Amino acid sequence: MKNVLLFLLLFTPVPGFNSPDALLLKNLTLIDGNGGAPVAHADILIRDGIIAGIGAHLEAPGARAVNCTGKTVMPGIISSHVHVGMIGGTTKNPYTRKNILAQLKKYMDYGVTSILVMGSDQPMLFQSGFRDSSVSGLLPGARLYSAGYGFAAPTGGPAMPFIYHPATAEQAAMEVDSLAPIQPTVIKMWVDDFGGSTPKMDSSVYKTIIALAHQHDIRVASHLYYLSDAQSLVNNGLDIMAHSVRDKEIDASTLQQMKRRSIIYIPTLSLDEYAYIYARKPEWINDPFFKASLEPGVYEMITSDQYQDNIKHSPSYQRNVHAFETAMKNVKKVADAGIPVALGTDSGAQPVRAQGFSEHLEMELMVQAGLTPLQAITAATRNAATALNISQHTGTIEKGKVADLLLLDADPSKDIRNTRKIAVVYKAGQEVSKGILSR
Repeated sequence: MKNVLLFLLLFTPVPGFNSPDALLLKNLTLIDGNGGAPVAHADILIRDGIIAGIGAHLEAPGARAVNCTGKTVMPGIISSHVHVGMIGGTTKNPYTRKNILAQLKKYMDYGVTSILVMGSDQPMLFQSGFRDSSVSGLLPGARLYSAGYGFAAPTGGPAMPFIYHPATAEQAAMEVDSLAPIQPTVIKMWVDDFGGSTPKMDSSVYKTIIALAHQHDIRVASHLYYLSDAQSLVNNGLDIMAHSVRDKEIDASTLQQMKRRSIIYIPTLSLDEYAYIYARKPEWINDPFFKASLEPGVYEMITSDQYQDNIKHSPSYQRNVHAFETAMKNVKKVADAGIPVALGTDSGAQPVRAQGFSEHLEMELMVQAGLTPLQAITAATRNAATALNISQHTGTIEKGKVADLLLLDADPSKDIRNTRKIAVVYKAGQEVSKGILSR
């Protein structure tokens, strides 16, 4: 509830303040994000950054009309699992305002209008008001929602400076209480053993985190890998699976439990493909849309013979291939079971997980796994908005919602790769980009 109230406060338009003139987009093919068939010859009226009307042959005297014949519109993409301020060049980068702003701008140039940073943020983001200003639209680039500081086992989890490592349930309870005042969108846990390289989080610790987070009206998302961990987490109240189950195919009983408990499933398929795909040159390796997403020096690194050989001969290579193949099977099972699939990529955690491009690749991989293009788009819009707890205000193209829109030169319901043909990105009704390749 706190996140909803914050959103309402920040998103309530102030007449005459930073409000664009009325805008009328004419003769679009409309994909609204709810999963229905595209609607031809639709008009969209935008006032004060909010969708004021949708229909055919709308009239709006005084509005600036734009003829969009041949264009398709969909909601702005929402990525419900990313990281910012962690990469620069081929290595890690300082967590600075400048670096984060540059990455938020990159996401926006790829049509990604909102992101959820999953547990890797630092105090600066909250003490300076950066997060709140970003959510309100006062800063350029994608709106940044945050899980604050994540939780991992005492000697486990990723190497991040501001995550909690509770050794006991009592310590976990105190740390959840200390995190709650910054109002994270979710609380993030790392529970698995990273391929046997670190200890798992004790079940008494994650049970406490989940229970205490819910007392604070905060949902919990978990990094996971194993089906057995997923089953235990679901039974103990988990809200969001922040990665695929990758060791085994999910059984029917677990799917039923996930659906009954309203789990949101973020498959991060692109992460699992990146783990092995650079052992060869994937078909998109020279695509300008991909290359534009990379930090300096990364393209040269990933296309080098040495880098590709290192991946190919890595002890984890076959495990990573199996993980990807299993993840692809499981996302189809999850979708077929009627469990919401939300787009997230883990982009920005490593230089090879390209920010912006990964979000489009993720939709393509969902379709390769057996989802329809419209299902993939819904995962990237309405369902991801639900994961961020902002679906009351964004994620679909409906009257009364914020006009975060992606205008495309071709229809992605016919070919999901058409999401890459970006004509214009609108943030609260204002044109903010013509796509990454227009830079």
